[in-house]
Amino acid sequence: MRAQFFQNIGAAGNIGQATLNLLMPPQCPVTGEAVAAPGKLGPAGWAALHFIEKPFCGRCGVPFAAEYGDSVECPSCIAEPPVFDRARAAISYNEAARKVVSGLKFSDRMEYAGMLGGWMARAGAGLVTRETLLMPVPLHWRRLMARRFNQSALLARSVGEVSGSKVLLRGLKRTRATPPQKEIPSVDARRRNVAGAFAVDEKYRAAIKGAHIVLVDDVLTSGATASACARVLKRAEASQVDVLVLARVVKGGAGAI
Repeated sequence: MRAQFFQNIGAAGNIGQATLNLLMPPQCPVTGEAVAAPGKLGPAGWAALHFIEKPFCGRCGVPFAAEYGDSVECPSCIAEPPVFDRARAAISYNEAARKVVSGLKFSDRMEYAGMLGGWMARAGAGLVTRETLLMPVPLHWRRLMARRFNQSALLARSVGEVSGSKVLLRGLKRTRATPPQKEIPSVDARRRNVAGAFAVDEKYRAAIKGAHIVLVDDVLTSGATASACARVLKRAEASQVDVLVLARVVKGGAGAI
């Protein structure tokens, strides 16, 4: 009887989704073309995205134009090493990526999270293991109330489902509200903007101590936010702090270095 009950619920859900798809046909988040199911890309959408593959910087993951070796770092990382140990991204941030990120963050398209988390898990295959502790970059509580969800937490959960890694949603907290980093042009100003803006939640300090942590976020630009979070986690004695993002800004376009 119970099995039949849940089968009926599942059937009703499928019918409801099918009806919704008829009333509001699912569209590709990049091009707007019709797709088979919500959260899918059409052929033109796939073509517009640039997935990051080797060769890339062994530290920050920025793509290289030529193969230099897995451990070679880009000039920026050599000149001024980031606080985090490594960073990886699924795609380069271009107009197509902007539409996907904006849809998730600002248009409540949470059905994208499963697809995007799969891309990220693939990009982070050399970082994420079953022993890894995935932690999303937190929002300030005011912004969280306004947006109603943290897109980084959705992505962390999705990566965790694919990789089998544990997810710690509240290990970090944002102690003060800051202007969005995208509104701040210079790298130095971005660093000042997030300096002292994060803290470890004391309830989870024991879980963080000695852990390999992978910070999860949507976009990596200058690395200021990721470094600010990594600094706090290393002070709490995390053994290693890596970063995994959906998209990263590549100066001059993909393969520019």
